[in-house]
Amino acid sequence: MDIEIFPHRVLGSDTTEKLLNEIEALNDVKRTVIHGPRFPANEETLPPKFRERRVININGEDVILKVKTGRIFVELTMESTIKQIDEICKKHIPYGYDINQDKSNYIRKERTVSDRIKYGEADLPDELIGMTDQYSSFEDHVNILRKDQFD
Repeated sequence: MDIEIFPHRVLGSDTTEKLLNEIEALNDVKRTVIHGPRFPANEETLPPKFRERRVININGEDVILKVKTGRIFVELTMESTIKQIDEICKKHIPYGYDINQDKSNYIRKERTVSDRIKYGEADLPDELIGMTDQYSSFEDHVNILRKDQFD
């Protein structure tokens, strides 16, 4: 089952880091995807306190945050986990959010045409299916955090 966390405002880097750390720490969470607009290319010209593109640490692994977090898609197996995620969201998103489960899948589970174009017929690990952007290199847009490394 997939859910969508839709904050009423775009999340800052600090909030994204705290929220993802707690969500990823849940045993039932299989995969988490953040979605939102890319940070502006000229962000280096902003004063440091207004820069959001930075390295965040998720469960001990450094990840470069490249987008403003507008939506978070979470793949899980038990519906009871949604209550835990709701509590985490209440703690970190005080201005409101929605948790949607309207669609059966927010995260693709089967190879897409774009996957085939980009990677051919090569076997893709399950966590990479549907993560393809044919216009960017793999390292530019996907970070895989393996839970088994943290247990």
